Amino acid sequence: MSDQNRLSVFKTYKLYVGGKFPRSESGRVYEVTDSKGQWLANAPKSSRKDARDAVVAARKAFGGWSGATAYNRGQVLYRVAEMLEGRKDQFVREVAASEGLSKSKAAAVVDAAIDRWVWYAGWTDKIGQIAGGANPVAGPFFNLSTPEPTGVVAVLAPRKSSFLGLVSVIAPVIATGNTAVVIASADAPLPALSLGEVLATSDVPGGVVNILSGVTAELAAPLAAHQDINAIDLTGADTALAKELEIAAADNLKRVLRPQPVDADSASDSAGWSASPGTHRLTAFLETKTVWHPTGALGAAGSSY
Repeated sequence: MSDQNRLSVFKTYKLYVGGKFPRSESGRVYEVTDSKGQWLANAPKSSRKDARDAVVAARKAFGGWSGATAYNRGQVLYRVAEMLEGRKDQFVREVAASEGLSKSKAAAVVDAAIDRWVWYAGWTDKIGQIAGGANPVAGPFFNLSTPEPTGVVAVLAPRKSSFLGLVSVIAPVIATGNTAVVIASADAPLPALSLGEVLATSDVPGGVVNILSGVTAELAAPLAAHQDINAIDLTGADTALAKELEIAAADNLKRVLRPQPVDADSASDSAGWSASPGTHRLTAFLETKTVWHPTGALGAAGSSY
């Protein structure tokens, strides 16, 4: 059959919830266009039921993921980077179309996103050394503080940086043992939905990351009020929505990471998300557990340990 008689096979984008790829429970979709208004694809328009299902999946996965060794989590995150490297061309096309970038600039963004996965993979077994340690006390005790994951984190992905910004908010959440319910950028959800396909083949247990697309405010409101979500990252919310979500989040004392100026003030280029991320997102969703243990005497001389 000649190419001129062949029909193109369009990609079907689906949600990523609990390690599976469901269509929206509502059956709704919406058109995603490029920076010039040209149609790219139909993306699922998630419902509140989809959001609740994602929370259930994230909670179910939390015990196993938080209980894994930090070294193992680092291996898994590095595997994500490996798989992204193999699908780089696809993500370059999607980022270029979503963000109106040239192919060369989109390639630089994708390279930076892959490198960021590797960067956070390296931090999984090191963050404990800077966020915890032995505390000096005036008494015969050991006093040790160690970081522990907060739990299930709702993440509002950046509105402008559809891939590098997305990776920058997801990777630190799961690197520290949390699980995530992610609301993709409403205007540019395709790289996020494709990321779900990578996660599914990268040893990331189902439910650790759940990705929803649709109207941000429609999905964020029930997540902010959800009693089984422990924290929320408001990066992708505008000022009015962020204030509304903070009020809802206070009902069960969620940890809240307020919107950062990086996404509001710049697009996806080097002026924004490509700057060194530091460790503040790693520590944003960690709790500190402090343990006291009495010291004892050894032998008749009374030396202690």
